[in-house]
Amino acid sequence: MIEALRRFAPAGLAIAMASVPFFPGFITLTAVAFPGVSVVPLPIALAILAAMGVLGVYAIALMLVTARDPVPLLRPIVAWWIASVVAAVLGFDPRDGAIFLCILALGIVWHSFVVRTYTWPNAARAIWWSYLISGIFACTLAVGMLVTRIPAAQYTIAHGRAVGTFVLPGELAGYLILFVPIAYGLARTVRSRVLRALAWTGAALGVLTMALTFSRTGWVGLASALAAFVAIRSGRERRGLLAGGAIVAGAFALVLVLFNAHHNPSENYTRLTIWQAALGSFNRFPLTGVGPFGFSHVYPLLRLPDGDETAFHAHSLYLTFLVEVGVIGLAAFLWMLVAFARELRRRLADAAPGAALLATAIAAGLVGVLVQGLIDTVTVVIFGLLLPMLALALVSARAGSVDA
Repeated sequence: MIEALRRFAPAGLAIAMASVPFFPGFITLTAVAFPGVSVVPLPIALAILAAMGVLGVYAIALMLVTARDPVPLLRPIVAWWIASVVAAVLGFDPRDGAIFLCILALGIVWHSFVVRTYTWPNAARAIWWSYLISGIFACTLAVGMLVTRIPAAQYTIAHGRAVGTFVLPGELAGYLILFVPIAYGLARTVRSRVLRALAWTGAALGVLTMALTFSRTGWVGLASALAAFVAIRSGRERRGLLAGGAIVAGAFALVLVLFNAHHNPSENYTRLTIWQAALGSFNRFPLTGVGPFGFSHVYPLLRLPDGDETAFHAHSLYLTFLVEVGVIGLAAFLWMLVAFARELRRRLADAAPGAALLATAIAAGLVGVLVQGLIDTVTVVIFGLLLPMLALALVSARAGSVDA
């Protein structure tokens, strides 16, 4: 029985990784009036959500009956979840808080499952093949929809920017900040010629799609990821640091030149009023916040007269956490990031060259999305990629070739 369960692990991991580009479609299951168009039909969104629930139950059952390898980041991640529980109970909408807690709990299961199964036969191969194929599909679909202007409503609302299945261009950009460095890392390290060709295709197509998102935070985030990769690989030598700085400076210059390209200029400064309202919320509820997904409930009461009528998050990953789960929740989140950096550094010191390169590529992508998070909140990253990628960076540093 246990062996039968173990044999399904690669397929389960592949299904989970391949489904990420469709996660933004879950917003259609809520009553939120989101400023975008989802092309994922409701039945498909429901089916994917059900599949994730089944896979979560399967992963828990399998981990209970197999060897319990240590999960290095489990304590800070669970601390983040507990802080969110407290914030949800004391917040303004416990029901929405419960949804957040369920999603985060599934992320913890996914993270732990990756840590404990990555070295199993065919597990790593299943993860990366499915990740590359689904990413290439998502990019191809986004570019195709942009070129054909179908659906017209999405093209119009997005001002001619690539979106695809991600509802908003910034969501697609957040996904690509991770996808491009990882595809490059795989292209440099895998042995299979087919998988290597697939990885190079994904990296090139990802760069093209990122350009077509016209996401200013996305461009800076990807540049930061590339700069982090160069800096880490150079061992913090002066030449590597200068090259990384030049990459980020070039991205900022590009953003300044094309600041209003495919953007509504009236939206350029909406973040300022939202940030002010968020700080007002924090001043009132500093310790535990207003509860997960609670900012949208208090924003109408705190917004400035010239601010947007609605805001679903604080347009900053860190400010959103500070407002919704308070100082305690943000501190737990930062503890997780610090613990990850320390553990990864320790593992990279003993990693084989190929393993170190792939782990560094994943870590660089994480740096990129954390930089993007300074002025944006990308839900597909928070709920679909952050915890699994933290796990993959750590386990890949100690594993051999993906297709060995």
